[in-house]
Amino acid sequence: MVDFDLYKQLRASVFDALNRQPEMNDNDVLSAIESIVFRDARFLIAKEKRMMIERLFFSFRGLDVIQPLVDDDSISEIMINRFDEIYIERSGNITKTDICFDDQQKLEDLIQMIVSKMNRSVNERTPIVDARWNHHIRINVVFPPISLNGPVMTMRKLPKQSLGFHYLLENGGINEEAAQLMSKLVQSRSNIMISGGTSSGKTTFLNALTDCIDVTERIITIEDCAELNIRTIPNVVRLETRNVNLDGKGEVSISDLIRTSLRMRPDRIIVGEVRGAEAFYMLQAMNTGHDGSICTAHANSSSDMLTRLETMVLSGIDFPLRAVRQMICSAIDIVVHMRHWNGRRVVAEICEVTGIECEEIQLNPLFEWKNGALVATGNQLKKQRNLTVHAG
Repeated sequence: MVDFDLYKQLRASVFDALNRQPEMNDNDVLSAIESIVFRDARFLIAKEKRMMIERLFFSFRGLDVIQPLVDDDSISEIMINRFDEIYIERSGNITKTDICFDDQQKLEDLIQMIVSKMNRSVNERTPIVDARWNHHIRINVVFPPISLNGPVMTMRKLPKQSLGFHYLLENGGINEEAAQLMSKLVQSRSNIMISGGTSSGKTTFLNALTDCIDVTERIITIEDCAELNIRTIPNVVRLETRNVNLDGKGEVSISDLIRTSLRMRPDRIIVGEVRGAEAFYMLQAMNTGHDGSICTAHANSSSDMLTRLETMVLSGIDFPLRAVRQMICSAIDIVVHMRHWNGRRVVAEICEVTGIECEEIQLNPLFEWKNGALVATGNQLKKQRNLTVHAG
């Protein structure tokens, strides 16, 4: 642990040195910090000096105390509940760290620095911000008065490379039989809905599915905060929503992007996540020639996903429930449900949407979770067109 009183004393000395030479680059700043530490903290052992130098440098040029957490590739999520309460997720397990900011103001300053570099602002008027930091970190910020604990920031580190089926197979996220089926379903241009809870692996699985898409196709991706990393398709257009500006104008929603994507000649549309009325436009796209589209949404099971879809559609348009269910059955071919299990993100269900009976949407389970493993049910696909591979 870094001695906090000594750290504050050394930081004041570094601050004075930087004020005297404001045009210093990172190497100059590091040299100045090293000189001050070796001069004023000679009594520290080598390891303590190195930790102090690192902490001081990050406080001026990095992400302060959380920079080592950001640099640690084994950490997937950083959750800052308060300036003195920081949790991390590593290998699916959440633990509290012994790291903390000097005070609440330091956390606020860091958040303001981050959001300003993303051309966003966060304050009492706009207390919630979602954005990407350095392309590989998704950031959510909640400010008072919405947050009662002071500023809260959650950072999810996105994979720097797309994780294909080989990764899911190696880590027990899916078995070989299910992976082969999903590959055929993607190639046959089945419309696929991926459901699951928060951080259950929906986006990772979606990325894996894109490896099965023909390289000649044109893909339009639509996301609130761009996370997809499609590596095998050259003809990809990435669209991202935009929040309102300080004047309350300029918002571009998922619905707006889905509608405009239909004019961009897509072979497939991939929506990172549907949450509300945009579900209607997504289903319309799937029903009007854009077979092979894929999207994700939050739900507790495959059947719950269909109920949520109904609710989302009805939140934006006044349709009879039966008409909505018919739309869903015509649009969605396959529902894949993801879940956490023993620190892993796994495929827990693969179901086929078969139609409506007794006024209810019917599912044909193809794979289900039993005794800690994904197993085939023995049911065959009822819509054989789902395995008819298109030539293009």
